[in-house]
Amino acid sequence: MDNAATHVYELAANLDDVSGEVVGDALGRLLAAGALDVWATPITMKKNRPGLMLSVLCRDGDRDRLARMMVELTGTFGVRHRPWDRLVLDRRHVTVQTAYGPIRVKVGALGGRDVTSKVEHDDAAAAAREAGVALRVVVDAAVAAYDTTRTAKGGDV
Repeated sequence: MDNAATHVYELAANLDDVSGEVVGDALGRLLAAGALDVWATPITMKKNRPGLMLSVLCRDGDRDRLARMMVELTGTFGVRHRPWDRLVLDRRHVTVQTAYGPIRVKVGALGGRDVTSKVEHDDAAAAAREAGVALRVVVDAAVAAYDTTRTAKGGDV
């Protein structure tokens, strides 16, 4: 992908009578079923009831199937959808060596130039548990290792 805009859909349903456990399960199952992203936003609904808006970002070919899943998993009476175009960075992983073991760093590029990076949470969390240290300690070590690697190679990030 060369930083091309991609066409996606956002699905949304307002929920005011669903437990947090059901919403959490739905988020996980929708991701596992191919959603690009999922999230729940606190909202105030009619009659001043607290609720959640369950949102799903998906490819066009997954829209109807994931909307049906939202209904089945939550019991909502309807799912809205709207198209979005988005700019997506080219992504790659760089593995850095730390005192806590190898940690992957996701690097995003725009127009062939690195513009952002993020330590992979799962790698850092596993290393932190194994070493018996706080997650932030491992993340800081991975950032420092990546910065050293990037600087040595003349990187932009």
